[in-house]
Amino acid sequence: MALKTGKVGTKGKKQIFEENKETLKFYLRIILGANAIYAALNFFVFYSSVTLWTWVLLGFALVVYSFSYRWMQGMAQPIFSEDNTLLDGGIDLNMEQGMAEHLKDIILLTAILQVLGCASTYFWYLWLLAPGRALYLLWVNILGPWFTAESPTNPDVSEKKQKRQERRQMKKLQ
Repeated sequence: MALKTGKVGTKGKKQIFEENKETLKFYLRIILGANAIYAALNFFVFYSSVTLWTWVLLGFALVVYSFSYRWMQGMAQPIFSEDNTLLDGGIDLNMEQGMAEHLKDIILLTAILQVLGCASTYFWYLWLLAPGRALYLLWVNILGPWFTAESPTNPDVSEKKQKRQERRQMKKLQ
């Protein structure tokens, strides 16, 4: 049986709307689960070793969660007409290489580190991977191509003038 190749199917607005609802529900469950595990372990099991840092890190995680989740909610905001028909399903949160992909990664990283942070607060240092990834993406997508782009050459400048300018620059450098 031959595989059918061709154009990748596109999603309809209703399908995007339904998938966005499921995606938001999934990530809300991850957030609530990670917080429940963190609270149960730190405040009931390891209650004798709870310090100010436990509260600070919980606050940090809650800020990261709320920022990321609210941003995803805003991206997935559907638009309905007056007669309650769906006009727009919002931005597809499951689209590859989109902003929602990075927000989902941040939520997952925070949830994993929050649960691991129950064993040792040193796991929270791994959260520095997020700014590192952001700097990497900034360099690869914006700064790197901008710095390495070739300057436009002026066709009006003759070869003689160009060589003369290069010699002058070399003399200045020496």
